[in-house]
Amino acid sequence: MEIQIIPLIIVIAYLVGMLVVGAIVGKLKIKNSKDYMVAGRRMGLMMVAFSLSANNIGGGCTTGLAQKAFGSWGMSACWYVLAASIAMIPLAYFAPKIRKTMAVTIPEVVGRRFGKLSSNFTAILSVLSLFCLTSSQIAASGGVINALIPSIPLNVCLIFAGIVIILYTTMGGMIADQISDLVQFIIILVGLAIATPIVLKSAGGWQAISAKLPGEKLSFTAIGWATIIGYIFNYFCTFLAGPEMVSRFETAKDEKTARNASFVSAVLMAAMSIFPTLLGLAAFALKDSLPSLAENGSNAMMVVTGAYAPGIITGLISAAIICATMSSADSNLLCMSTMIINDLYTGLGGKKQLTEKQTIFWTRACNVIAALIAMVISLAGVSIVTMNTFAFGIRCAGPFAAYGLGLVVPKATKNSGLISIITGTVAFIVWQIIGNGATVLLMLPVVFGCLVSALTFFVVNWIEWGRGVKPAPSAFLTDAEVKAKIAEENAAV
Repeated sequence: MEIQIIPLIIVIAYLVGMLVVGAIVGKLKIKNSKDYMVAGRRMGLMMVAFSLSANNIGGGCTTGLAQKAFGSWGMSACWYVLAASIAMIPLAYFAPKIRKTMAVTIPEVVGRRFGKLSSNFTAILSVLSLFCLTSSQIAASGGVINALIPSIPLNVCLIFAGIVIILYTTMGGMIADQISDLVQFIIILVGLAIATPIVLKSAGGWQAISAKLPGEKLSFTAIGWATIIGYIFNYFCTFLAGPEMVSRFETAKDEKTARNASFVSAVLMAAMSIFPTLLGLAAFALKDSLPSLAENGSNAMMVVTGAYAPGIITGLISAAIICATMSSADSNLLCMSTMIINDLYTGLGGKKQLTEKQTIFWTRACNVIAALIAMVISLAGVSIVTMNTFAFGIRCAGPFAAYGLGLVVPKATKNSGLISIITGTVAFIVWQIIGNGATVLLMLPVVFGCLVSALTFFVVNWIEWGRGVKPAPSAFLTDAEVKAKIAEENAAV
């Protein structure tokens, strides 16, 4: 099998560049634990917006989207990403409130409102899911490397990908992570924006390509409005209770920046939705002249780009895909390690107060240990789809109401948070088993779990309000607490 030289050179150059960025950031910018975990809460609009977008654009939204367009979805495949961009719009309502908490993690906020047990339960669910997500991203990264260098065994590629992720994440923390997100998203957006018109023009133009497509392939709503709306709800639920998304809002320099970043991210992701869709449709129209095209279209985007675009463009896209998967992996890894130290260490009995240096050291140590475990899981060959489906559901379904609604319902009672976490998690697991991870009664398991969580939250509150139960403590710090927290962080620099 042939080694793809140009994509390989670009991938190596990117990885080396990101390792250098990680080393420089770790040396010059990491002064305390908040620098490492939430970038010192000083990130501007575009940095936060690009980072939010990059965390949602990976292999599934590029090669996977083109495959859906090649298959039965046709033009309506663009909803796979467009639905995510629409979900970012209502998230803008929650973004300033997320930033206002001055927290580091979701369990920290849940613990403030609903107690230590709720916090521990949320942290355990999140850490379990992030293990799965990190493992799947390492597996995906190793798979792309193996495709570029087929002579190297897949297991070796997985180990290499894991080592790079360990080094980069451990050195630079959240600041380096967001820099990589910015570069990665620009590469993939610019690469696809250049490649798509080149491919379409070289293949005879869109008019010639569309003439070869069945009519149903050109329908913008072929998958049905029920599926489209379901995807919007699915993304909103997973975004609002997603640790890597929340951590991005926490890095914003102020509440206004967090809110506006959500809107900008919506625009960026909407722009991404059309390019892989058009490339997948072009591959379908030209499939008779593309002998290396897989029957199911899994390699549609890369094959049609390689056939009709210059090698440098194909290389950029290949690099962007692997960078996207690695960027998601380091985000998941950092969130997981942060929760272990910030939430589980104290929540499960850690009595010694860690200094700033100790917090950074042990968070970095957790990065290494957790990544090694994730590498072992990825080597076991567990289905990436299975791991991702379970991970997104188990971390969001239960904590959805306690965290998201806990931010906007000031009179919520303590029991409403804990009970909703339990019922939402159980509902997700039951729905997952019933439908084997698929949609049942127009609802994905994670959406059903979030719905049950929200209903439980309101029912328990309604009952306890009638009994005169006092509200749980606020999710937000007082002005005096905010000033004290900022003074403490500045003193640690």
